[in-house]
Amino acid sequence: MPGTMTACRETPSPLLATFEDALAKLPDGYVDGHFDQRSWGVTVKRSQDGKRIWLYGEELSGTDIVSFNLYRLAGPGSILKPCEMSTAKVIEFVLGFEPNTRERCVSTTMAEK
Repeated sequence: MPGTMTACRETPSPLLATFEDALAKLPDGYVDGHFDQRSWGVTVKRSQDGKRIWLYGEELSGTDIVSFNLYRLAGPGSILKPCEMSTAKVIEFVLGFEPNTRERCVSTTMAEK
């Protein structure tokens, strides 16, 4: 679809660096959290070679989604391919998404078994 592929190197450098840092902090697999005061479920998958990152986020109490692939190029830069949405929406989501931080407690007696 025209306009869905955006070279990240066209995005201002500080914003791109901030976006990629925020994306790197998201764990692989599923995590729930909040964006724009709404609950979201987000799945992140990274290819074994580290050249592709896929993210799919879904508003848990509504109908909004965020979905994209980020491809790392052999040279400098990356290509961000949002799925049916703007690059700005993807960047805003990744920068604003706050994963829930719940510590998993394992009782000593359970860990010893």
